[in-house]
Amino acid sequence: MNSIDLNCDLGEGAGHDAELMPLITSANIACGAHAGDEATMRATVALAQKHGVAIGAHPGFADRENFGRRELALSPAVVRTLVTEQIAALRGLAPLRHVKPHGALYNLAARDATVAEAIAEAVHAVDPGLILFGLAGSELLRAGRSRGLHVAGEVFADRTYQRDGSLTPRSRPDALISDEAAAVDQVLRMVREGVVRATDGTEVSIAADTVCVHGDGPQAVAFVRRLKRELRDAGLEIRAISC
Repeated sequence: MNSIDLNCDLGEGAGHDAELMPLITSANIACGAHAGDEATMRATVALAQKHGVAIGAHPGFADRENFGRRELALSPAVVRTLVTEQIAALRGLAPLRHVKPHGALYNLAARDATVAEAIAEAVHAVDPGLILFGLAGSELLRAGRSRGLHVAGEVFADRTYQRDGSLTPRSRPDALISDEAAAVDQVLRMVREGVVRATDGTEVSIAADTVCVHGDGPQAVAFVRRLKRELRDAGLEIRAISC
């Protein structure tokens, strides 16, 4: 691999959007369910357009109290409607490149084929040219491919992994990587070698098309600057995914 996309979840009220936008290549913009509203969507879209960043919808469960991080038992039809409406809300403000589910919806779709299929169907119905972002090796990517969508395998800079390739649940104390150098090393291995070390020491194969950098930490901007520099020093071009 000689290029990689850097994506970030924005429009969620973290306060770093203006500083992060020039550093990334794809922005996943909250669509008013787990976070955001029309005003924040418009402002975040304007920032992305100013810096030439690819715009994507970031639909999640309509559960602001838990920031969309609590799994909800919804029927496939309701999931399709939920995702369709959120994509449409952002698509009414700007052309979209991709869709990336948020939080609990993302994690549920990574392992639940029925939920994954409902999301893929919603994306395809809105625009079959959209790229579907999902956890590398997940059910969501399989559903997207089956539906005929372009898909992008996503890896995480600051999250740890389990031996099955899933993310360590946030409820566990070892879910997040707080050491900057360790997070950078993990990304470089995933991107250049296609492997990540799980929390039990297992070496897990992983295919990285895009790297998620979270924008809600106090050192988020400094970390993204460092990661981008080290990826470039490793000979990688930083650019948005295209179909």
